[in-house]
Amino acid sequence: MKQRITPLIVCAAALLAGCATTPSTPLSTAGVAPYRETVALDGSLAVNYVKEGKRESLSGKFSWRQQGPRTDVTLSSPLGQQIAAITVTPGQATYSEGNKPPRSAPDIDTLSAQTLGWPLPVSGLRDWLQGYASASNGQRFAASPASSTVTTKDGWNLDFAAWQDGSTPPKPRRIVARRGPGGDIEEIEIRIAIQPEASSVQ
Repeated sequence: MKQRITPLIVCAAALLAGCATTPSTPLSTAGVAPYRETVALDGSLAVNYVKEGKRESLSGKFSWRQQGPRTDVTLSSPLGQQIAAITVTPGQATYSEGNKPPRSAPDIDTLSAQTLGWPLPVSGLRDWLQGYASASNGQRFAASPASSTVTTKDGWNLDFAAWQDGSTPPKPRRIVARRGPGGDIEEIEIRIAIQPEASSVQ
């Protein structure tokens, strides 16, 4: 069980990667929800990857609280037991697990690299959760039900696979991110499911 918890924590920490940098202001796009600096999201994620010919799968829940450049995330097991808390502010990422001393690094990229030693989607995820991305051609991509797939500048194939019911403009409900070989990883897929926002933005 312990061997599954640590990868889960860091894979979920990938959700925080974009917090180390503030995304560029998106162009005004009709029918697309505007980018927000204050966000509260809850959801779940599943990660599948192949390393050295061995396939690994992990899953869990997350609670995301974003206020300007700061993001706080609580990570839980599939049954809801809290596993860890992660805080990202400009210049520092801190990870706490149970009664263990917190671990800190200048940014989430460094913190995840120290733990796993293999590449995570360490840029753009703050955008992805809101339906935005930096496309491979350098343009700002704004997803919609009519335009839901894009390849990012760092090689991720994104599919905004489902949208929140009754959300106007539409907001992502399910995101699938895939990437091919990179470093020791032969392939990786991250599936993110976002719960509807009842009163998440204060």
